Amino acid sequence: MNVTMDKLTSKDLMQMEDKHGAHNYHPLGVVLERGEGVHVWDVEGKKYYDFLSAYSAVNQGHCHPKIVDAMVEQAKTLTLTSRAFHNDALGPYEKFVTEYFGYDKVLPMNTGAEAVETAIKLCRKWGYEVKRVPENTAQIIVCDNNFHGRTTTIVSFSNDPVASKNFGPYTPGFIRIPYNDTAALEDALKNNDNVVGFLVEPIQGEAGVFVPDAGYIEKAQQLCSEAGALFIADEVQTGIARTGSLLAVCGDCSCGNTCEKDPNSYVRADILILGKAISGGAYPVSAVLADNEIMNVIKPGQHGSTFGGNPVAAKVAIAALEVVRDEELAANARRLGELFRNEMQRIIDNTDLVVKVRGRGLLNAIIVNDTEESDTAWNLCVALMENGLLAKPTHGNIIRFAPPLVMTETQLMECVAIIEKTINAFEK
Repeated sequence: MNVTMDKLTSKDLMQMEDKHGAHNYHPLGVVLERGEGVHVWDVEGKKYYDFLSAYSAVNQGHCHPKIVDAMVEQAKTLTLTSRAFHNDALGPYEKFVTEYFGYDKVLPMNTGAEAVETAIKLCRKWGYEVKRVPENTAQIIVCDNNFHGRTTTIVSFSNDPVASKNFGPYTPGFIRIPYNDTAALEDALKNNDNVVGFLVEPIQGEAGVFVPDAGYIEKAQQLCSEAGALFIADEVQTGIARTGSLLAVCGDCSCGNTCEKDPNSYVRADILILGKAISGGAYPVSAVLADNEIMNVIKPGQHGSTFGGNPVAAKVAIAALEVVRDEELAANARRLGELFRNEMQRIIDNTDLVVKVRGRGLLNAIIVNDTEESDTAWNLCVALMENGLLAKPTHGNIIRFAPPLVMTETQLMECVAIIEKTINAFEK
Protein backbone atom coordinates (compact mmCIF):
# COMPACT_ATOMS: atom_id res chain seq x y z
CA MET A 1 0.00 0.00 0.00
CA ASN A 2 1.37 3.40 -0.99
CA VAL A 3 1.40 6.06 1.72
CA THR A 4 0.73 9.57 0.47
CA MET A 5 3.18 12.24 1.63
CA ASP A 6 0.53 14.22 3.52
CA LYS A 7 -0.19 11.21 5.76
CA LEU A 8 3.39 10.49 6.78
CA THR A 9 4.06 10.60 10.52
CA SER A 10 7.27 11.68 12.22
CA LYS A 11 8.20 8.01 12.56
CA ASP A 12 7.58 7.41 8.83
CA LEU A 13 9.72 10.38 7.84
CA MET A 14 12.60 9.49 10.17
CA GLN A 15 12.61 5.93 8.83
CA MET A 16 12.67 7.30 5.28
CA GLU A 17 15.70 9.44 6.08
CA ASP A 18 17.42 6.52 7.76
CA LYS A 19 16.91 4.27 4.74
CA HIS A 20 17.66 6.67 1.90
CA GLY A 21 19.97 9.30 3.40
CA ALA A 22 23.61 9.18 4.42
CA HIS A 23 24.04 8.80 8.18
CA ASN A 24 26.19 11.89 8.60
CA TYR A 25 24.04 13.49 11.31
CA HIS A 26 22.44 12.32 14.54
CA PRO A 27 19.39 14.57 14.95
CA LEU A 28 16.93 14.62 17.79
CA GLY A 29 13.79 12.59 17.18
CA VAL A 30 11.61 15.44 15.97
CA VAL A 31 10.43 16.16 12.40
CA LEU A 32 9.70 19.84 11.81
CA GLU A 33 7.41 21.19 9.11
CA ARG A 34 6.81 24.86 9.97
CA GLY A 35 8.52 27.76 11.69
CA GLU A 36 7.64 31.30 12.67
CA GLY A 37 9.73 33.64 14.79
CA VAL A 38 11.12 31.72 17.76
CA HIS A 39 8.82 28.73 17.30
CA VAL A 40 8.75 25.59 15.16
CA TRP A 41 6.06 22.92 14.80
CA ASP A 42 6.44 19.21 14.08
CA VAL A 43 4.34 17.25 11.59
CA GLU A 44 1.93 16.26 14.33
CA GLY A 45 1.38 19.93 15.20
CA LYS A 46 3.34 20.14 18.47
CA LYS A 47 4.89 23.56 19.09
CA TYR A 48 8.46 24.07 20.30
CA TYR A 49 10.80 26.89 21.20
CA ASP A 50 13.83 26.70 18.90
CA PHE A 51 16.93 27.10 21.05
CA LEU A 52 19.46 26.27 18.33
CA SER A 53 18.44 28.61 15.47
CA ALA A 54 19.97 26.28 12.87
CA TYR A 55 23.37 26.79 14.50
CA SER A 56 22.77 30.56 14.55
CA ALA A 57 21.64 30.85 10.94
CA VAL A 58 18.12 31.92 11.95
CA ASN A 59 19.07 34.92 14.10
CA GLN A 60 16.22 36.94 12.59
CA GLY A 61 13.66 34.26 13.45
CA HIS A 62 12.05 31.62 11.28
CA CYS A 63 10.48 32.83 8.03
CA HIS A 64 10.92 36.54 8.74
CA PRO A 65 8.40 38.16 6.36
CA LYS A 66 10.79 40.82 5.08
CA ILE A 67 13.42 38.23 4.18
CA VAL A 68 10.93 35.79 2.68
CA ASP A 69 9.30 38.55 0.62
CA ALA A 70 12.68 39.61 -0.76
CA MET A 71 13.47 36.02 -1.72
CA VAL A 72 10.10 35.36 -3.35
CA GLU A 73 10.01 38.60 -5.31
CA GLN A 74 13.50 38.11 -6.72
CA ALA A 75 12.82 34.43 -7.49
CA LYS A 76 9.94 35.50 -9.69
CA THR A 77 12.24 37.69 -11.78
CA LEU A 78 15.72 36.18 -12.04
CA THR A 79 17.33 33.45 -9.94
CA LEU A 80 20.74 32.75 -11.45
CA THR A 81 23.02 34.10 -14.14
CA SER A 82 26.35 32.69 -12.93
CA ARG A 83 29.20 35.17 -12.85
CA ALA A 84 29.62 34.85 -16.62
CA PHE A 85 27.32 37.87 -16.79
CA HIS A 86 26.47 40.80 -14.55
CA ASN A 87 23.10 40.96 -12.79
CA ASP A 88 21.27 43.98 -11.43
CA ALA A 89 21.22 42.75 -7.81
CA LEU A 90 24.87 41.94 -7.16
CA GLY A 91 26.41 45.42 -7.37
CA PRO A 92 23.90 47.00 -4.97
CA TYR A 93 24.42 44.10 -2.55
CA GLU A 94 28.20 44.41 -2.70
CA LYS A 95 27.96 48.15 -2.02
CA PHE A 96 25.53 47.54 0.84
CA VAL A 97 27.49 44.77 2.59
CA THR A 98 30.90 46.44 2.29
CA GLU A 99 29.56 49.69 3.73
CA TYR A 100 27.66 47.76 6.44
CA PHE A 101 30.84 46.11 7.72
CA GLY A 102 33.37 48.75 6.63
CA TYR A 103 35.49 46.95 4.01
CA ASP A 104 36.53 47.79 0.44
CA LYS A 105 35.43 44.57 -1.22
CA VAL A 106 33.44 41.37 -0.76
CA LEU A 107 33.82 37.98 -2.41
CA PRO A 108 30.38 36.30 -2.33
CA MET A 109 30.05 32.56 -1.78
CA ASN A 110 27.32 30.21 -0.56
CA THR A 111 28.27 28.25 2.55
CA GLY A 112 30.41 28.87 5.60
CA ALA A 113 32.93 26.21 4.66
CA GLU A 114 33.26 27.71 1.17
CA ALA A 115 33.90 31.10 2.73
CA VAL A 116 36.61 29.67 5.00
CA GLU A 117 38.24 27.97 2.01
CA THR A 118 38.07 31.30 0.17
CA ALA A 119 39.76 33.10 3.06
CA ILE A 120 42.52 30.49 3.17
CA LYS A 121 43.19 30.84 -0.56
CA LEU A 122 43.05 34.61 -0.35
CA CYS A 123 45.47 34.69 2.60
CA ARG A 124 47.94 32.39 0.89
CA LYS A 125 47.85 34.34 -2.37
CA TRP A 126 48.38 37.58 -0.48
CA GLY A 127 51.30 35.93 1.33
CA TYR A 128 53.02 35.04 -1.94
CA GLU A 129 52.26 38.19 -3.89
CA VAL A 130 52.34 40.91 -1.23
CA LYS A 131 54.32 39.58 1.72
CA ARG A 132 56.60 37.71 -0.72
CA VAL A 133 56.79 34.42 1.16
CA PRO A 134 58.51 31.75 -1.00
CA GLU A 135 55.98 29.83 -3.10
CA ASN A 136 54.37 26.77 -1.46
CA THR A 137 55.78 27.59 1.98
CA ALA A 138 52.95 29.70 3.44
CA GLN A 139 51.75 28.77 6.93
CA ILE A 140 48.46 29.70 8.57
CA ILE A 141 48.08 29.48 12.35
CA VAL A 142 44.87 27.90 13.69
CA CYS A 143 43.65 26.90 17.15
CA ASP A 144 43.05 23.65 18.99
CA ASN A 145 39.39 22.60 19.10
CA ASN A 146 38.57 24.78 16.11
CA PHE A 147 35.56 24.21 13.92
CA HIS A 148 35.65 25.94 10.54
CA GLY A 149 33.79 23.39 8.41
CA ARG A 150 34.19 19.91 6.98
CA THR A 151 36.05 20.20 3.69
CA THR A 152 39.24 18.20 3.23
CA THR A 153 41.48 21.19 3.82
CA ILE A 154 39.60 22.31 6.92
CA VAL A 155 39.49 18.91 8.63
CA SER A 156 43.22 18.65 7.95
CA PHE A 157 43.86 21.12 10.77
CA SER A 158 41.17 19.83 13.13
CA ASN A 159 42.16 17.94 16.27
CA ASP A 160 38.72 16.32 16.50
CA PRO A 161 39.17 12.69 15.41
CA VAL A 162 35.48 12.41 14.49
CA ALA A 163 35.97 15.17 11.92
CA SER A 164 39.34 14.10 10.57
CA LYS A 165 40.04 10.37 11.02
CA ASN A 166 40.25 8.39 7.76
CA PHE A 167 39.87 11.46 5.56
CA GLY A 168 43.60 11.82 4.83
CA PRO A 169 46.03 12.48 3.31
CA TYR A 170 45.74 15.88 4.89
CA THR A 171 46.44 19.32 3.49
CA PRO A 172 49.70 20.82 4.84
CA GLY A 173 50.41 24.43 5.66
CA PHE A 174 48.85 24.89 9.10
CA ILE A 175 50.25 25.40 12.60
CA ARG A 176 47.90 24.58 15.47
CA ILE A 177 48.27 26.34 18.82
CA PRO A 178 46.15 26.46 22.00
CA TYR A 179 43.11 28.73 21.86
CA ASN A 180 43.00 31.73 24.18
CA ASP A 181 46.80 31.77 24.47
CA THR A 182 48.41 34.95 23.18
CA ALA A 183 51.87 33.80 24.28
CA ALA A 184 51.56 30.74 22.02
CA LEU A 185 50.41 32.95 19.16
CA GLU A 186 53.30 35.33 19.70
CA ASP A 187 55.79 32.44 19.66
CA ALA A 188 54.30 30.96 16.48
CA LEU A 189 54.43 34.32 14.72
CA LYS A 190 58.01 35.06 15.80
CA ASN A 191 59.46 31.64 15.02
CA ASN A 192 58.27 31.27 11.43
CA ASP A 193 58.83 33.92 8.75
CA ASN A 194 56.44 32.06 6.47
CA VAL A 195 53.34 32.65 8.58
CA VAL A 196 50.84 34.60 6.50
CA GLY A 197 47.76 34.53 8.71
CA PHE A 198 45.95 33.54 11.89
CA LEU A 199 42.49 31.98 11.45
CA VAL A 200 40.36 32.08 14.59
CA GLU A 201 36.80 31.94 15.90
CA PRO A 202 36.24 34.90 18.28
CA ILE A 203 34.18 32.46 20.37
CA GLN A 204 34.52 28.72 19.74
CA GLY A 205 30.95 27.56 19.17
CA GLU A 206 31.25 23.87 18.33
CA ALA A 207 33.85 23.44 21.07
CA GLY A 208 31.13 24.26 23.58
CA VAL A 209 30.73 28.05 23.42
CA PHE A 210 34.21 28.64 24.77
CA VAL A 211 34.60 32.38 25.38
CA PRO A 212 38.22 33.58 25.49
CA ASP A 213 39.65 35.85 28.16
CA ALA A 214 38.93 39.56 27.89
CA GLY A 215 41.41 41.18 25.53
CA TYR A 216 42.40 37.97 23.72
CA ILE A 217 41.00 38.94 20.33
CA GLU A 218 42.30 42.49 20.56
CA LYS A 219 45.80 41.26 21.49
CA ALA A 220 45.74 38.61 18.75
CA GLN A 221 44.92 41.24 16.14
CA GLN A 222 47.74 43.42 17.45
CA LEU A 223 50.27 40.57 17.33
CA CYS A 224 49.30 39.71 13.75
CA SER A 225 49.65 43.33 12.69
CA GLU A 226 53.10 43.60 14.24
CA ALA A 227 54.24 40.36 12.58
CA GLY A 228 52.87 41.22 9.13
CA ALA A 229 50.35 38.36 9.15
CA LEU A 230 46.65 38.62 8.36
CA PHE A 231 44.15 38.37 11.20
CA ILE A 232 41.26 36.24 9.86
CA ALA A 233 38.04 36.15 11.89
CA ASP A 234 35.64 33.29 11.26
CA GLU A 235 32.34 34.89 12.26
CA VAL A 236 30.13 32.40 10.43
CA GLN A 237 28.40 31.44 13.68
CA THR A 238 29.28 34.33 15.99
CA GLY A 239 28.59 37.21 13.62
CA ILE A 240 25.45 39.12 12.70
CA ALA A 241 24.48 40.19 16.26
CA ARG A 242 24.50 36.72 17.84
CA THR A 243 26.86 37.61 20.67
CA GLY A 244 25.37 41.01 21.49
CA SER A 245 27.43 43.08 19.08
CA LEU A 246 27.36 43.18 15.31
CA LEU A 247 30.52 41.06 15.26
CA ALA A 248 31.99 39.01 18.09
CA VAL A 249 35.44 40.54 17.53
CA CYS A 250 33.90 43.61 19.14
CA GLY A 251 32.96 41.72 22.28
CA ASP A 252 36.02 42.38 24.43
CA CYS A 253 37.34 45.61 23.00
CA SER A 254 36.81 49.12 24.34
CA CYS A 255 34.43 50.48 21.72
CA GLY A 256 31.37 50.09 23.93
CA ASN A 257 29.46 48.28 21.18
CA THR A 258 29.52 51.34 18.95
CA CYS A 259 30.22 48.95 16.07
CA GLU A 260 26.46 48.73 15.65
CA LYS A 261 26.62 52.27 14.27
CA ASP A 262 30.26 52.60 13.21
CA PRO A 263 31.76 49.49 11.55
CA ASN A 264 35.26 50.93 11.77
CA SER A 265 35.23 51.08 15.57
CA TYR A 266 35.58 47.37 16.37
CA VAL A 267 38.65 45.14 16.54
CA ARG A 268 39.01 44.80 12.82
CA ALA A 269 39.88 41.58 11.05
CA ASP A 270 42.00 41.79 7.91
CA ILE A 271 39.74 39.10 6.44
CA LEU A 272 36.20 38.71 7.77
CA ILE A 273 34.27 35.49 7.11
CA LEU A 274 30.46 35.57 7.31
CA GLY A 275 27.69 33.07 6.64
CA LYS A 276 24.60 31.56 8.27
CA ALA A 277 22.61 34.57 9.55
CA ILE A 278 23.75 36.82 6.70
CA SER A 279 20.68 35.33 4.99
CA GLY A 280 18.52 34.81 8.06
CA GLY A 281 18.55 31.11 7.27
CA ALA A 282 16.41 31.60 4.18
CA TYR A 283 19.05 30.86 1.56
CA PRO A 284 22.70 29.72 1.43
CA VAL A 285 24.78 32.92 1.52
CA SER A 286 28.32 33.53 2.73
CA ALA A 287 30.82 36.29 2.25
CA VAL A 288 34.49 37.08 2.63
CA LEU A 289 35.33 40.74 3.18
CA ALA A 290 38.72 42.45 2.92
CA ASP A 291 40.29 45.69 1.78
CA ASN A 292 41.76 46.27 -1.67
CA GLU A 293 45.36 45.46 -0.75
CA ILE A 294 44.25 41.92 0.07
CA MET A 295 41.27 41.29 -2.18
CA ASN A 296 42.91 42.60 -5.35
CA VAL A 297 45.28 39.62 -5.47
CA ILE A 298 42.33 37.57 -6.80
CA LYS A 299 42.08 37.87 -10.58
CA PRO A 300 39.45 36.56 -13.03
CA GLY A 301 39.33 32.77 -13.15
CA GLN A 302 41.28 32.23 -9.93
CA HIS A 303 38.33 31.69 -7.59
CA GLY A 304 34.56 31.68 -7.76
CA SER A 305 31.28 29.81 -7.57
CA THR A 306 28.41 29.25 -9.99
CA PHE A 307 25.86 30.30 -7.37
CA GLY A 308 28.01 32.81 -5.48
CA GLY A 309 26.58 36.31 -5.89
CA ASN A 310 23.31 35.14 -7.44
CA PRO A 311 20.43 37.66 -7.48
CA VAL A 312 18.28 35.84 -4.92
CA ALA A 313 21.17 35.62 -2.46
CA ALA A 314 21.93 39.31 -2.94
CA LYS A 315 18.37 40.43 -2.21
CA VAL A 316 17.98 38.04 0.72
CA ALA A 317 21.23 39.17 2.36
CA ILE A 318 20.32 42.84 2.13
CA ALA A 319 16.94 42.18 3.70
CA ALA A 320 18.45 40.00 6.44
CA LEU A 321 21.05 42.60 7.40
CA GLU A 322 18.43 45.36 7.36
CA VAL A 323 16.35 43.34 9.84
CA VAL A 324 19.34 43.04 12.18
CA ARG A 325 19.90 46.79 12.03
CA ASP A 326 16.29 48.01 12.08
CA GLU A 327 15.09 45.66 14.83
CA GLU A 328 18.22 46.30 16.94
CA LEU A 329 18.88 42.60 17.38
CA ALA A 330 22.40 43.05 18.73
CA ALA A 331 21.12 45.10 21.65
CA ASN A 332 18.34 42.57 22.28
CA ALA A 333 20.83 39.69 22.27
CA ARG A 334 23.09 41.55 24.68
CA ARG A 335 20.26 42.31 27.13
CA LEU A 336 18.56 38.91 27.01
CA GLY A 337 21.87 37.06 27.10
CA GLU A 338 22.80 38.63 30.40
CA LEU A 339 19.35 37.79 31.78
CA PHE A 340 19.60 34.20 30.56
CA ARG A 341 23.02 33.58 32.10
CA ASN A 342 21.84 35.06 35.40
CA GLU A 343 18.83 32.76 35.39
CA MET A 344 20.94 29.73 34.49
CA GLN A 345 23.33 30.55 37.33
CA ARG A 346 20.37 30.70 39.71
CA ILE A 347 19.34 27.22 38.58
CA ILE A 348 22.91 25.92 38.80
CA ASP A 349 23.18 27.15 42.39
CA ASN A 350 20.36 24.77 43.28
CA THR A 351 21.31 21.66 41.32
CA ASP A 352 24.11 19.13 41.02
CA LEU A 353 23.21 18.27 37.41
CA VAL A 354 24.66 21.40 35.81
CA VAL A 355 27.93 22.95 36.94
CA LYS A 356 28.50 26.00 34.74
CA VAL A 357 26.98 28.42 32.25
CA ARG A 358 29.05 30.44 29.80
CA GLY A 359 28.55 32.53 26.72
CA ARG A 360 28.02 36.00 25.35
CA GLY A 361 24.86 37.56 24.02
CA LEU A 362 22.45 34.79 23.02
CA LEU A 363 25.18 32.26 22.30
CA ASN A 364 25.38 30.27 25.52
CA ALA A 365 26.02 26.80 26.87
CA ILE A 366 25.57 24.86 30.07
CA ILE A 367 28.04 22.20 31.19
CA VAL A 368 26.42 19.02 32.49
CA ASN A 369 28.04 17.33 35.49
CA ASP A 370 29.18 14.24 33.62
CA THR A 371 31.91 13.08 31.25
CA GLU A 372 32.07 13.82 27.51
CA GLU A 373 31.47 10.13 26.86
CA SER A 374 28.21 10.10 28.80
CA ASP A 375 24.73 10.40 27.30
CA THR A 376 23.39 12.62 30.09
CA ALA A 377 23.36 15.81 27.99
CA TRP A 378 21.67 13.97 25.12
CA ASN A 379 19.00 12.56 27.41
CA LEU A 380 18.48 15.99 28.95
CA CYS A 381 17.93 17.42 25.44
CA VAL A 382 15.39 14.67 24.75
CA ALA A 383 13.58 15.66 27.94
CA LEU A 384 13.72 19.34 26.94
CA MET A 385 12.22 18.38 23.57
CA GLU A 386 9.37 16.55 25.29
CA ASN A 387 8.74 19.72 27.29
CA GLY A 388 8.67 21.92 24.19
CA LEU A 389 12.22 23.27 23.80
CA LEU A 390 14.74 22.16 21.17
CA ALA A 391 18.50 22.18 21.85
CA LYS A 392 21.43 19.90 21.04
CA PRO A 393 24.52 18.71 22.92
CA THR A 394 28.00 19.48 21.69
CA HIS A 395 31.08 17.62 22.90
CA GLY A 396 29.12 15.15 24.97
CA ASN A 397 28.41 17.00 28.19
CA ILE A 398 27.70 20.52 26.90
CA ILE A 399 24.33 21.84 25.71
CA ARG A 400 24.33 24.87 23.44
CA PHE A 401 21.49 27.39 23.80
CA ALA A 402 21.09 29.84 20.91
CA PRO A 403 17.52 31.05 20.32
CA PRO A 404 16.53 33.48 17.55
CA LEU A 405 17.47 37.04 18.43
CA VAL A 406 13.88 38.24 17.95
CA MET A 407 12.95 36.54 21.22
CA THR A 408 11.17 38.67 23.81
CA GLU A 409 11.90 38.74 27.52
CA THR A 410 8.57 37.05 28.23
CA GLN A 411 9.40 34.24 25.83
CA LEU A 412 12.88 33.88 27.28
CA MET A 413 11.51 33.50 30.79
CA GLU A 414 9.06 30.86 29.55
CA CYS A 415 12.07 28.98 28.18
CA VAL A 416 13.97 29.38 31.45
CA ALA A 417 10.97 27.83 33.20
CA ILE A 418 11.04 24.87 30.78
CA ILE A 419 14.76 24.35 31.36
CA GLU A 420 14.39 24.59 35.13
CA LYS A 421 11.42 22.21 35.17
CA THR A 422 13.32 19.72 33.01
CA ILE A 423 16.48 19.82 35.13
CA ASN A 424 14.51 19.43 38.36
CA ALA A 425 12.55 16.46 36.98
CA PHE A 426 15.68 14.91 35.50
CA GLU A 427 17.44 14.84 38.85
CA LYS A 428 14.62 12.91 40.57
